[in-house]
Amino acid sequence: MQAQIQALLAAQGGGGAGTGPNAGAHMEVAKLAIFNGEAGKVGGFITACRLYLKMKMRGTSVEEQVQWVLSYVQGGSADVWKENVMEELESGEMEYETAEEFFTNLRKEFGGGEEESVKAAELRKIEQGGKTMEEFVQEFKRAARGSRYEERLLVEEFKRGMNGGIRRKLMEAENPPTSIENWYRRATALDRNWRESRREEERLRGKKEATGSAPKQEQRQNLLRPLV
Repeated sequence: MQAQIQALLAAQGGGGAGTGPNAGAHMEVAKLAIFNGEAGKVGGFITACRLYLKMKMRGTSVEEQVQWVLSYVQGGSADVWKENVMEELESGEMEYETAEEFFTNLRKEFGGGEEESVKAAELRKIEQGGKTMEEFVQEFKRAARGSRYEERLLVEEFKRGMNGGIRRKLMEAENPPTSIENWYRRATALDRNWRESRREEERLRGKKEATGSAPKQEQRQNLLRPLV
């Protein structure tokens, strides 16, 4: 099966541009990261695989799709599991009717409760720091997905992680946000407005300094001008 996997990868690398239902097979897609069995990464790996299969392998068989995914399962505890799966597929002991059935097996093997605990721990450590609110929200959403946190706890963790100035402004507002989606939206708008205001202040300050330095420059030129 390893030879089949290599042949499949080579076939996926060829082909020119096209149109129609299979046009996605010729679109550029970012290369997947290798999955080594780390619990906290199984969700992201499956999401990336789904995207690739949808865009590049829509017309292929389930067996080919599973083989392709297995080619990116390498290292650590994942190697032993991969070898067992390949042997079972070759002997006919195991057969997947859909790629989703395979992904369920993959998640069950490497995710489960451990993935949830990893996600929750990651969520509790995230802080905005120097990131924009858009960047922080996307990072927070990624960690929240799979953590099984209920909305109230998500709001508390989001408030904890954001910069204090924005948090205070929102909490002291006449109508503070309540749902996590409102926190995302209003915090992003406030952060964007604050950054735009800072850029405008810097622009005006630079303009003022440039205007103020002109007379001094002219005075220095007059002093250096020879008497006639």
